Amino acid sequence: MVDTLGLLLAAVVHAADIQDRDGAKLVLAKLLGHFPRLKLIWADGGYAGVLIEWTRNLGGWVLEIVRRRQEHSFEVLPHRWVVERTIAWLGRYRRLSKDYEALPATSEAFIYIAGINMLVHRLKPG
Repeated sequence: MVDTLGLLLAAVVHAADIQDRDGAKLVLAKLLGHFPRLKLIWADGGYAGVLIEWTRNLGGWVLEIVRRRQEHSFEVLPHRWVVERTIAWLGRYRRLSKDYEALPATSEAFIYIAGINMLVHRLKPG
């Protein structure tokens, strides 16, 4: 449950013309000070490069890149399921299944509402 809560707390909706690497800086800056026990962050190969050092300088975190092998075959990457699972849970909410919203702030608000709903149902299913 902590991983889902962390992802929802760090929800940042930004314009599509912002590279994922730059968007990651917005997310990580939002996490600063909220999770004192956070030491390790997993990311895929698209986040390699300058972001690794930037993350270390920002919060003292280690950004570990989960790499694929060079073979061209299907492979389940370790730790990737945590993010994919959370995105799938959010996708079950009709309002989040498509890009209906005109304003990024509205999309972000609906991500928070969906996250609150998921967490409340974990506390008391039904």
